[in-house]
Amino acid sequence: MKSWNNTIILEFLLLGISEEPELQPFLFGLFLSMYLVTVFGNLLIILATISDSHLHTPMYFFLSNLSFVDICFASTTVPKMLVNIQTHNKVITYAGCITQMCFFLLFVGLDNFLLTVMAYDRFVAICHPLHYMVIMNPHLCGLLVLASWIMGVLNSVLQSLMVLPLPFCTHMEIPHFFCEINQVVHLACSDTFLNDIVMYFAVALLGGGPLTGILYSYSKIVSSIRAISSAQGKYKAFSTCASHLSIVSLFYGTCLGVYLSSAATHNSHTGAAASVMYTVVTPMLNPFIYSLRNKHIKGAMKRFFRGKQ
Repeated sequence: MKSWNNTIILEFLLLGISEEPELQPFLFGLFLSMYLVTVFGNLLIILATISDSHLHTPMYFFLSNLSFVDICFASTTVPKMLVNIQTHNKVITYAGCITQMCFFLLFVGLDNFLLTVMAYDRFVAICHPLHYMVIMNPHLCGLLVLASWIMGVLNSVLQSLMVLPLPFCTHMEIPHFFCEINQVVHLACSDTFLNDIVMYFAVALLGGGPLTGILYSYSKIVSSIRAISSAQGKYKAFSTCASHLSIVSLFYGTCLGVYLSSAATHNSHTGAAASVMYTVVTPMLNPFIYSLRNKHIKGAMKRFFRGKQ
C-alpha cells in the first residue's frame, strides 16, 4: 500500500461485503439484478403516475417523489460496488468517497422525510376526509417536498463538511461497500468527538423526529378506523394506508436491525451485509409493495403499456 501523508489523502479502500474471490461473480450478478429491478420498477411508478390523470393526487405525487429518491439512493452506492467487483479494484478516491457519503446522507434523509410526509397525507385522508383536497392542496404538497429537500441538503452538507478537515493516517480500509459516514469518521487519526455528537444529534432529530410523527399519525389513524361502524368501511380505510405502512415498517425495521445487529456483534462485515437491506432491498421492494396492493397503480401501468403499443 502507498505511504500516506497524514493530511493529504488520495484514496480509500472499500472492502465490500465479502473478500472471498469465489463469491464475487455471484455478488456481481445479484446486485446488478437488484439494481436493474430497482431502477426500472421505480421508473414505472413515476411514468404511471405522470401519464395517468387519475393518479394526479397528493398521495401519488409523494409516491412518485419517493420512487425518484429510491432510484438515486440505490445509484449512490450500487454502481460503484459493481465496478469494484468487476475490475477487482477496491479503490475509491478521497473526493469520490466524500461525494458518495454526501449523496447517501441526502437520499437516506429524503426517504425518511418523504415517508413522514406520506404518513401525514394518510392521516388527513382518513381523519379529515371531507377537507382532504382543501388541506392537501398543490401548494402545500409542493412545500412539503421542498422542505424535505432543504432539510436533507442541509444535513448532508453539514455532516460532509465536518469530515473534510479531519486528518487521516495510514489505515485507509473501509469495511463496507460504500463510504458510510461513521466508518469514515472513525478512520481519522484525530479527536472525532464533535463529529460523533453531530451524527448522534442528527440521528435523534432527523430520524427520531419523523418516526415520532409517523407513529403519532398512525395512532390517530387507528383511532379513526376503530370509530368506523362497518367492517367494510374499516377495511377500505385501512387499505388506503397499508402499502405505506408496509414500506415504513420495512425501512425503519431494516435500519434499526442493521445498527442493533452491528452494535451487538461488533463485526463490520456483518454490518455491511445487513446494510444491503435498507440501501438496496427496500428501494427495490417499494414498487412491488405499491403496485401489487394498489389497483389504481396496476390500472395505470396497463393503460401506460397499452398506449405504447
